[in-house]
Amino acid sequence: MTIIAGFSSSRHGPAPLNLAAQVARGTGDKIIATAIIERPWPPRNDPVENEYLHYVTEQAAQSLDRVVGDLADDLDISTVIHHSTSIPTGLIELAAIHQANLVVVGSSSSGLLGRVGLGSVTERLVHTAAVPVAIAPRGYAPGSSPVRRLTAAYGGESDVNGLVATAAELATTWSVPLRVVSFAVRPVRMFAGSIEMSAEDLVVRQWSRRTYDDVVKQLNAVRARIPVPDVDVVVGSGHDWHEAVEAVPWQAGDMLLLGSGAAGPASHVFLGSAASKILRHAPVPVMIVPRHQTSF
Repeated sequence: MTIIAGFSSSRHGPAPLNLAAQVARGTGDKIIATAIIERPWPPRNDPVENEYLHYVTEQAAQSLDRVVGDLADDLDISTVIHHSTSIPTGLIELAAIHQANLVVVGSSSSGLLGRVGLGSVTERLVHTAAVPVAIAPRGYAPGSSPVRRLTAAYGGESDVNGLVATAAELATTWSVPLRVVSFAVRPVRMFAGSIEMSAEDLVVRQWSRRTYDDVVKQLNAVRARIPVPDVDVVVGSGHDWHEAVEAVPWQAGDMLLLGSGAAGPASHVFLGSAASKILRHAPVPVMIVPRHQTSF
């Protein structure tokens, strides 16, 4: 299996390569580290433009080789400089050429350090890619440890698109524990003056119980096909998305899985509205999986 790791020395540095290496240490996957060079289409065969592209290509290759050289020697990693009309298009082209099972990119350079932030490249990728897309938090440097736990964000459209089943299969393939989390967002003004806090808490507890029962039902269906170990089911509750995500304990080696929205095409990733809000506050790497994705 192959991981495509996008690199840009001017935008997010080695973070996506660090995340790709972390995944590969647990899966044994081959990594193709790439820098995409944008060029006009069709080519104009302009001598000045060609000279500039040659210079940019050499600089990108040197930067990429330097970063890859800093990674551990235990990884199967190669480098590719690819010319395309845009960075997202180039990453999608390479994923198809190499039959990759994962594309890894970095967060926007304007995002918060240690958080996942979408930029122009990731925005397009999470709405067009045909394979899972993993996004490293800005400045991500996990060291030499592999991914230690997967957390699937259940609720909304993710249950419609089979995220629990996909997450269970992926956790089994990667030999890591699985946790399923749902987020309950309760705006402060929503119940002001209308429902007592104890009644609101009761509603959340009842919702949590239904969520747990739904997850268990889906997991039992998966267990009919593959051996799935015990799964933790937790709820993160808060008055906004930040509080809800922070209410869930996170640790080094965690990766959050988000399902594609129902509005997206089957077999492609498509980031829905709830997933977008969760992603912005995630303190760990995030992977968006296509609808009905079952092979890793």
